[in-house]
Amino acid sequence: MQHRNGQQGFSLIELLIVVAIIGIIAAIAIPNLLASRRAANEASAISTLRTIVSAEATYQSTAGAGQYATLPGLAAAGLVDSVLGQNNAAKSGYVFNVSATASTASSPAQFDATAVPQNPTGLTATGTRSFYTNEQGVIYFLSGGTAPTRTTSGSDGTPIQ
Repeated sequence: MQHRNGQQGFSLIELLIVVAIIGIIAAIAIPNLLASRRAANEASAISTLRTIVSAEATYQSTAGAGQYATLPGLAAAGLVDSVLGQNNAAKSGYVFNVSATASTASSPAQFDATAVPQNPTGLTATGTRSFYTNEQGVIYFLSGGTAPTRTTSGSDGTPIQ
């Protein structure tokens, strides 16, 4: 085998240094990327809850005759899409539910809407906060996989500003 003077190329050490630098950059960037994805999922969940509040208000004043509807009822009225128009609807890493209570002589109609992350912990967490809203339109959150409720949203839950 003949060796030429002025041989060109990278040595093994140079290649290992480049690979190590790429590994360090990836170790810094991946957690930020995952945190950005969780934040985007949470923003999508908040936006979807706002859409549900608007759809419920429209339903109550038109097709509902003063009553609210569940997600399938809102979908049947054409107020939410088919992705959201089912019980336990999964969208952007969150599971959405709406329960409606009919009005009685002593209480007006009410609805409760929740958004809970499909996976609230670990590296593959889809969100770290759970959300709740009702006919008042204020969105509350709690950290973790349990959404606030009508009774806890005033004391434990924190409203989204």
